[in-house]
Amino acid sequence: MARTPDPVKRAALLTDVVDYLETRGVNDLSLAPMAEALGTSKRMLLYYFGDRGELLAQALDASRPRVGEIFHDVATADQFSDAGRALWRGLTRGDQKRSVRMLLQVLSLATTDPETYGPYARTAVEVMLDPIGDALEAIGYGRREARVRATLVVSGLRGLCQDLLVTGQSARVDAAAELVIAAATATGP
Repeated sequence: MARTPDPVKRAALLTDVVDYLETRGVNDLSLAPMAEALGTSKRMLLYYFGDRGELLAQALDASRPRVGEIFHDVATADQFSDAGRALWRGLTRGDQKRSVRMLLQVLSLATTDPETYGPYARTAVEVMLDPIGDALEAIGYGRREARVRATLVVSGLRGLCQDLLVTGQSARVDAAAELVIAAATATGP
């Protein structure tokens, strides 16, 4: 009878995997060097995560901002703006700051290796679009318009994250983020 993986050890290992990927990137993801750096074995990584693809999927999921939580109770344009600012702070100054680098790398790799990274990149976009679109629908926008406006927020803030990482010009980029967030609810429903 096969042993069931210890959920506490698995959670701790997943935290280490996320930290490793946020620090070293995902481009040359190889399990043997990762295992060595984490003080475990390739066999244990496979035991807990199944394969390289599943390990990457779980690491990306664990490192994502919880956009659904941030936008959950949004019912007004002002609440939407507050939630947008909370997301921006989390991505640029909070606990999501390091994961943004990994996300941007996966999105970039999806353009040159869509077979490997495309599914992860699409999921990364969709998990942000859906709750932001739902919040915009709650404000009063129709489904299609809400998705378009959510796309503006997701793609706009993601691009600004990259700008901030490259230039370090936080005052300029923060001001641009405010414009993106405001544009999402400009000329109300």
